[in-house]
Amino acid sequence: MEFSLPRITIITGHYGTGKTNVAVNLANMLCQQGKQVILVDLDIVNPYFRSADFGKELEKKGVQLIATRYANTNLDIPAITPEVNAIFSNKQAHVILDVGGDDAGAIALGRYASQFAQEESVGMYYVINRYRYLTHEPHEALELLREIEAASRLKACGIINNSNLGKETTLEDIARSMPFAQKTAGLCALPLCFTCVDQALLKDASPAFGPVLPVKIYVCPPWEHPDL
Repeated sequence: MEFSLPRITIITGHYGTGKTNVAVNLANMLCQQGKQVILVDLDIVNPYFRSADFGKELEKKGVQLIATRYANTNLDIPAITPEVNAIFSNKQAHVILDVGGDDAGAIALGRYASQFAQEESVGMYYVINRYRYLTHEPHEALELLREIEAASRLKACGIINNSNLGKETTLEDIARSMPFAQKTAGLCALPLCFTCVDQALLKDASPAFGPVLPVKIYVCPPWEHPDL
């Protein structure tokens, strides 16, 4: 399935909404389309799950990973690698930025506000999850988005509904999230671009979900090992 994304695609949202899983899936999909892909782990708050966790596997797929040297360490240092500047000079590459949660994580984007302003194709997508604490009401999701936009000095261009309960997610769970996703998109005055559906559930997905982003669950609990 072909997806039309900006050359630089930024993935933001609340902690635990599944931003990293969305970012990894998008990077792999673009790579499968024969495109040169750079995945930037711009999560400077060093949470449990981040794109850097899948570095070796992503590179086997042909995805170039850029991450801070402190990724996958027990050091919580808000450092940004200078390699990030490569995304602005390499105009042939499609870039996915996996940004830290909430406005605290989005601050890292503000550093590149002037460079983003000079790009012809940049889009910031806001990932929502009805089942995530503190943003399971549309007005809460809207409030957080405004904080992210202020911190990043960027405006979101679309919503990605990633409402899920991990590997326990059913199609009914996704169906129950649709009114929330639609109302949130309306409050934010943004299009609901995709609803994420596990590949294992895809054949039974409802047309009511609208545009669907098929995803594989890469982000797993520490005692499980993702198989890319």
